[in-house]
Amino acid sequence: MSSSTVSLYLDPQIRDWVLFPITLVMILVGILRHYVVVLLQSPPKQQTLEAIREQCVVTDSRIFRFVDLNSTNCRRALIRSQVLRATSANSPAPPQFYSSISRHLSEAFAAGTYLKDGPPKGDAPPTPPNPMDPAAMDGMMAGMKTQMVMMVPQMVIMGWINFFFQGFVLIKLPFPLTLGFKSMLQRGIETPDMDVRWVSSLSWYFLNFFGLNGLYRLILGNDNSADSSRDMTASPFAAAGAAPPVGPQDFNKLFKAERDNLEFSQGLYSWVGADVEDRVLRKYGKLPPAQ
Repeated sequence: MSSSTVSLYLDPQIRDWVLFPITLVMILVGILRHYVVVLLQSPPKQQTLEAIREQCVVTDSRIFRFVDLNSTNCRRALIRSQVLRATSANSPAPPQFYSSISRHLSEAFAAGTYLKDGPPKGDAPPTPPNPMDPAAMDGMMAGMKTQMVMMVPQMVIMGWINFFFQGFVLIKLPFPLTLGFKSMLQRGIETPDMDVRWVSSLSWYFLNFFGLNGLYRLILGNDNSADSSRDMTASPFAAAGAAPPVGPQDFNKLFKAERDNLEFSQGLYSWVGADVEDRVLRKYGKLPPAQ
């Protein structure tokens, strides 16, 4: 059997009762899966004011993931201290204001005002997070529910196609391909002499699985739960190769280091407005130049 001399003619009913139903079912299942995932997502638990304030004050670029700039309780003490230190050599703040702000921040860092649990006793290292923390368990359960919603429909659709449409040839691609695409486009059909451009039912399922992402983004938006690429990144196999989680952040050490830096910058303080009257008068020749 040679592909150059023999042509296949498909029954139009294959198009109407196999090709279109598979495509339509996958589109509808993807849309339904998106809304099911949205319904299963539980609202985040409300944090205490102390926990929000502790996370909000840490605005260093290395740990920017802790910052919640939308919170009205965010006092951003560290960023104020960093700005105060960065401008200490030519500070726009008068001496009384600079001393007041610097003293207030130093006392707050020393007293642990911005710590959720108050200042720790001694120099003990931060306690590791509890693996049985209710918030962590809720996150794990939400991830498992999302994984089930992602995996079960795809398994059902694949079983449905294998049971009812196994061995069906559905469509012929209008452009030439090399033999390397044969195993990808003709899954479930053991015919070595068939033209590579013919697509089997199971291969059509995989093409739709990865090819409908653009349609989902057009219908549901960019941040949708029907995207198959998200299924691959959220799989347990992808998570196995991920980087290990970062340990708990020691806020107390950050505050102590910032307090030491703030005290050091006080020796470099210089008000930019010092003797501004004399400098202006000398600039316009009203006073003799400084010796």
